[in-house]
Amino acid sequence: MSFFAIPTINKYEENVFKLTDSGLITVAILIAVLVLIAIILRPKIAGKAKAMATTQLVFSAVAMALAIVTAEIKFTRLPMGGSITLFSMLFIVLIGYWYGLKAGLLTGFAYGLLQFLTDPVFYSPIQLIIDYPLAFGALGLSGFFAEKKNGLIKGYILGVIGRYVFAFISGLVFFGHYAPEGTPAAIYSLTYNATYILPEAIATVFIISIPAVSKAMSYVRSKAAYSELPTTKPMS
Repeated sequence: MSFFAIPTINKYEENVFKLTDSGLITVAILIAVLVLIAIILRPKIAGKAKAMATTQLVFSAVAMALAIVTAEIKFTRLPMGGSITLFSMLFIVLIGYWYGLKAGLLTGFAYGLLQFLTDPVFYSPIQLIIDYPLAFGALGLSGFFAEKKNGLIKGYILGVIGRYVFAFISGLVFFGHYAPEGTPAAIYSLTYNATYILPEAIATVFIISIPAVSKAMSYVRSKAAYSELPTTKPMS
């Protein structure tokens, strides 16, 4: 364990672990491997394999970068973690919407580890896995609706529900002792996590439901995934 992380004390005087330099390198390599596998599992288009790989790498990298940047634009920061950000979850959801379930999940896992590297402190390996690769990886569930009508909205809602489920589990198992006296840990976790995930989700769904935004998202998807935009028949 000392190769990967060392024990330390956080600002709440709790025993936690912090990544060592070797741990940081290990996680960075894992991120690169996950992104590479996501590209290998991309949808295949005859004669465009190389172009698709390059395009997916570029679009996924840009989406992840935007997610990292917008995650730092916080409208509200909760004391025990979690914040309302500038639509940061949307950018990871887009990857599943563009490239399907497998690529979405794997890239979401990689993004979760990137988020972890911004503050590489954790309570236990299981808590790390639930709060980062699993919670953020769940945003890639948007890939279920990649080819469906209103797929982005449906995929976003499913991805956010997935993240909320893992946030709830983590809150219940690892942070339930912070619940106010007389409040069940399950209720505390449900409420706490809803206070930052739900407002951002509602605002995001509202924005992407605007026709002009929806049309722009469809255009970006056509460029990201080499799909054809719907054509409008000329008026007779």
